[in-house]
Amino acid sequence: MDAELLLIIGCVVAFLSLPAMVSAYGAGRPPRAAAVTAVIGGAMIVAATVIHPGGFRLNELPEIAARVMDRYVN
Repeated sequence: MDAELLLIIGCVVAFLSLPAMVSAYGAGRPPRAAAVTAVIGGAMIVAATVIHPGGFRLNELPEIAARVMDRYVN
C-alpha cells in the first residue's frame, strides 16, 4: 500500500473515532470501540511515517491529501 494513502486513511480513521469517544463519555459508557479505532488509525499513521523515507511533516498533509484524492478518485 502506498505510504501517502496509508497516512490519509489513518488520519480519517483516527479523526472519525473522536465523535465516538465523546459520545461514549457523554453516555457514561467506556469508549472501548472508539479507543480501538483510534489506536488502529494511529498505527496506520505511524506505519506510513516509517515506510516513507524521511517521514512526513504536518504542513504537508493538505498537499498529500490532494495528491491521494487526485490519484484515486480521478
